[in-house]
Amino acid sequence: MTNRSLGLYIHIPFCERKCNYCDFYSAFYNKDTLDAYLSALKCEIQKWGGSINRPIDTIYIGGGTPSLLGQHIVSLIGTIRQSFNVLDDCEFTVEVNPSSSCEFLHYAKAAGANRLSIGVQSGCDDILKVLGRTHTAAQAAQTVSAAKDLGFENISVDLMIALPNSNLQTLKSDIDFMLSLKAQHISSYILKIEPNTVFAKKQDTLNLPDDDAAAEQYLFMCDVLQKNGYNHYEISNFAKEGKHSRHNLKYWLGDDYLGIGPSAHSFVDGKRFYYPRDLKVFIKNPQTVFDGEGGDHTEKLMLGLRLAGGVDLNQIYGVIPQSIIDKVLLFEKAGYLKADLPQISLTDSGMLISNSIITELLE
Repeated sequence: MTNRSLGLYIHIPFCERKCNYCDFYSAFYNKDTLDAYLSALKCEIQKWGGSINRPIDTIYIGGGTPSLLGQHIVSLIGTIRQSFNVLDDCEFTVEVNPSSSCEFLHYAKAAGANRLSIGVQSGCDDILKVLGRTHTAAQAAQTVSAAKDLGFENISVDLMIALPNSNLQTLKSDIDFMLSLKAQHISSYILKIEPNTVFAKKQDTLNLPDDDAAAEQYLFMCDVLQKNGYNHYEISNFAKEGKHSRHNLKYWLGDDYLGIGPSAHSFVDGKRFYYPRDLKVFIKNPQTVFDGEGGDHTEKLMLGLRLAGGVDLNQIYGVIPQSIIDKVLLFEKAGYLKADLPQISLTDSGMLISNSIITELLE
């Protein structure tokens, strides 16, 4: 038993429609399946609450489409509060689809949510249709406005870049739209074509920017967002002062978090485990699968370099080998790293090739 706080992730695996780029685990929504899932989910929350005596300082309800919960979010959060010691200053995030009714925002507020993550993606209706999104840009703006009217003061929006038929001009238009929303946090992702998605089946017809053009878009976005007061604190995340995602930082800092729901992953007391990507199995007999020990030096380097603060190489190697110092200096000369040994961090350009840099530093 320990008093160290814990992050809690709850997965809501339902979508009315699968987006063309998405490979997250989800199932199609219907009321009976939702009811059965919530029953199993609440039992699992109660089970964990009885076995882990840890205070909860972040809650993140993701998906899927959590806004399909409707008023059920109130009873779900009630179960969490009854099962765990939720701290008064808990950061409580709910993902929201911009096509959701404003009624759901009222339910989320009533349940105690104090942060929203809104899947805007683009400010262009034609692109939203290509992505398979069910909302328009106007609906996204209305959702953000309604959330502010309800008193939400910590709102994150998603921006996707390197989209089909995109260039710096279309990206600037999307960024201008995001800036007009005046959200406190922006998560931005380069579109990646995942296997078994709609986009994977028609990749040759998508007219995607090449790697160099995608990199140019990323660096342009980093520059514009930072000039507009968003701190680039993680490869894909930008925040106004004090508005970084406390929950997501747990993943990159190697802090403990518990994930409940099909496909949800956990890292607790040095062990990693997950629930299989199977809704029916979760409803019938939820069981986690052990995924090995976590938190070793390799993980610390891989996760820590995602953050603007970087890593202390003394904590990775003990005594830093000369061969690693030589590589660090070469990367610094090339403009990919900032080095104040033993501390190193990636530049925006370095973040684009982070996997290659990490691989080199681990050899």
